[in-house]
Amino acid sequence: MESKYNYFKRDISWLSFNYRVLLEALDERLPLYERINFISIYSSNLEEFYKIRVADHKAVASGATESDEETVQSARELVEEINKEVTRQLDDRVRIYEQKILPALRKNHIIFYQDNHVEPFHQQFIKDFFREEIFPYLQPVPVSKDKIVSFLRDNRLYLAIRVYPKKEEKNKGEETKENIEKYTGECINERNDGEGIKVGMEAARPNVTDLRQPLYFVMKQPYAKVPRFIELPSREKNHYLMFTEDIIKANLNLIFPGYDVDSSYCIKISRDADILIDDTASSADLVAQLKKKVKKRKIGDVCRFVYDRAMSSEFLDFLVDAFRIQRDELVPGDKHLNLEDLRHLPNPNKSLHSLEKPKPMKLTVLDEKESIFNYVAKKDLLLYYPYHSFEHFIHFLYEAVHNPETREIMVTQYRVAENSAVINTLIAAAQNGKKVTVFVELKARFDEENNLATAEMMQAAGIKIIYSIPGLKVHAKVALIRRRGLNGEKIPSYAYISTGNFNEKTATLYADCGLFTCRKEIVADLYNLFRTLQGKEDPKFTTLLVARFNLIPELNRLIDREISLADEGKQGRIILKMNALQDPTMIDRLYEASEHGVQIDLIVRGICCLIPGQSYSRNIRVTRIVDSFLEHARIWYFGNDGTPKVFMGSPDWMRRNLYRRIEAITPVLAPDLRDNLIEMLDIQLADNQKACWVDDKLQNIFKKRTPGTPAVRAQYTFYDWLNKTNS
Repeated sequence: MESKYNYFKRDISWLSFNYRVLLEALDERLPLYERINFISIYSSNLEEFYKIRVADHKAVASGATESDEETVQSARELVEEINKEVTRQLDDRVRIYEQKILPALRKNHIIFYQDNHVEPFHQQFIKDFFREEIFPYLQPVPVSKDKIVSFLRDNRLYLAIRVYPKKEEKNKGEETKENIEKYTGECINERNDGEGIKVGMEAARPNVTDLRQPLYFVMKQPYAKVPRFIELPSREKNHYLMFTEDIIKANLNLIFPGYDVDSSYCIKISRDADILIDDTASSADLVAQLKKKVKKRKIGDVCRFVYDRAMSSEFLDFLVDAFRIQRDELVPGDKHLNLEDLRHLPNPNKSLHSLEKPKPMKLTVLDEKESIFNYVAKKDLLLYYPYHSFEHFIHFLYEAVHNPETREIMVTQYRVAENSAVINTLIAAAQNGKKVTVFVELKARFDEENNLATAEMMQAAGIKIIYSIPGLKVHAKVALIRRRGLNGEKIPSYAYISTGNFNEKTATLYADCGLFTCRKEIVADLYNLFRTLQGKEDPKFTTLLVARFNLIPELNRLIDREISLADEGKQGRIILKMNALQDPTMIDRLYEASEHGVQIDLIVRGICCLIPGQSYSRNIRVTRIVDSFLEHARIWYFGNDGTPKVFMGSPDWMRRNLYRRIEAITPVLAPDLRDNLIEMLDIQLADNQKACWVDDKLQNIFKKRTPGTPAVRAQYTFYDWLNKTNS
C-alpha cells in the first residue's frame, strides 16, 4: 500500500549536506586555509559520490543492472536532477573561490595566479621552470574521432588542446607536412604510454589538403613528477603561487612548434568505483574475487566527464564523439578541476595562523600508573573522540596483552589505519601466547585492499581471522577481552562498544564515542555476537541491540512508549543523533509519533529523507552540524517519562544498516555517563554558530544567536565542558 507520507530523495539530500560543507568556506571567522580545505572536502566528497551513487543509477538507467527501487526511467531522471543540482552548486563554488578566497589570499600577500595576468618579473621564471621541470614529462596524444582508441584514466587531470598548423608559403607547405609527420611519428607512433592510450601515426596526420583544419590533443598532467601548485619567487612582501596546468598553458607554443595554439581546457573522467562481487561466496572465493576485481576499479565505466564550462560547443562536441561520451555523463566544471588538491596548497605566508583545534586530552583518572582494567572493573567508562585521546584504547589493548589472566581478545575490523598501533598490539598479543580472533570486513568500500593485506599480516602472526559473512556486512565496532583467573576462577571480562572504527587517524578527525564496561549482561551478549560471526549459534541478546536480530522490535517498542506518553497528556520526547536517516519504515514511525504530539529533534549530519515542516512532521526538527570534526557518533535518546533511555552504537537509520548489516548498539546504563551524553545532545541542539536547520526544501538555514544568549559552538563548548569535568 502506498504511504501517505513523503520523503526527500536520498541523493538530493546528500547533495544538500555536501553544499553545507561548501558553505564553511564562506565563514570568515575560520582561518583562511581552513576555509580552503572545506572546498577540498566538498570536491573530494563529490568525486566519491559520482563514483558510487551516480554510477549505480547510471547502470540502472542503461539497463545494465536491475534495481528493486528504481526503474530505468526514474534512474535517468534522477541522474539528470543530480547533474542539474551539481551544476547549480558549481556557480556558488566558483563565486566563493573567486570572490572570497582569492581576494582573501591577496589580502594576506599571497597572489594566486589564475592563468590570466602574470607579472613581467615572473615570466622568465615560468618559462625556465617549464623547460627544466615540466616539459620532459609531457606527452601530447592526438585525438581523432575515427582512428584513435583512447582511454582516459580515472580522476586524472588532462589538458585538451586544439591547434592549427601555421599558415606557410606554398613552398614551405611540404616542409610543414614533413615536420608534423616527424613530430607525431617520433612522439607517439604506435606506442602505448602505460596509461592505456594507444595511438598511431595516421591518427595524428592533419588533412594535408587543408592545413588549417584543427588538430586535437590530450595531455595528462604530470603530477606524479611535478606538484600541482608551484611557488614562484617572492617580491617585496608578496608571495606567488600558480597551478602547474597554467604554467603548461602559458608554454604550449613550445610543445607544438609549427602550430598556432587555438585553445586548451582541463578535462577529467570519473569512473565507476564499485566492485560487484558474488556476496554469497565463501570466504576463500571472496578473497580471490576481491584481489582480482579491486585492480579493475580504475578502469570502470564512465560515470561523468567533467570539462571547463568555458569550452566552445564545437570543441566539446568533438571530445564527446572522440571519447564516446554519453550526454548524461557531461558535468560542467570550472577552469581548474580536481580542487580536492587544494588541501595541499602551500602556505608561504607563515604569519597566517592555523585553526587551533581542541587537543586530545588524557583523563586524569587514567594516568600511566592507573590500570584501565581496575578502573572499569569498578565503573563504566565512556570516552569521547577526538576530545579524549585514543591512546586510552591502545593502552586498554596493551593491558590485555600483558595481563596473565587474559584468555582471548576478540575485535571487529572495518577500517583501520595503515601501520596501525591497534593491529600491532593484537599481533603482539598473539606472539605473547594470547588467543586473538579478529573479524575482518573485506567489503568495506575503498578499504578492501588495506583490510585484506592487514588480515593476511595478522594471520601470519597467528591471529585467527574470520572473513566477511556471505550476504552481509559487519559494521559493528566492538572488542571483547575474555579473562579467567589463573586457578580457573571467574573474574571480570571487558566489553568495548564504539560508534567509530579502531583507527588512530580517524580518531583525531571524527567525533565518536566508545564505552568500556564489565557488566556481565553486555559481556555475555557481545560474546554471543562474536560466536554468531563465527556461525556457531543463533543468539539471544538480553541487553545489546543487534541489527537483524532484536534492534527493530526494540526501536518500535521505544517509539510506541513515547506515543503512549503523549496520548496520556505527558511529554513524549525523542532525540536522535546519527549520520543518515533514510529507511522509510522508521521515518514513518517518526511521522506517526509526531502526529501524536511527540516532540522529536533529529541531529543528522548527512542524508535525511524525512521532510520537516509538513502537517505530519510539525513536531520534528532537523539540525545539521558541520565544523572542525566530522560528526560521526550515533546516540539515541527516549524520554521514557522522566527516566531517559540512552543508546549508542554503530548504525544509522539506513536500510542497509538496519536490515543488511550486523550492527551493535548498547544502552548506556551508568546514570552519570547517560547524563553526560544527554548534556552533549543538549549542547548540540543549542549550537548557534555551526548548526543549521534543514527545511522542507532541503535548504541549510543557519541558526541565529538570540541577543543576550551565549555563543554556543557545540564541538568547542563540549570540549570545554569535558575539560572542566576531567578530574
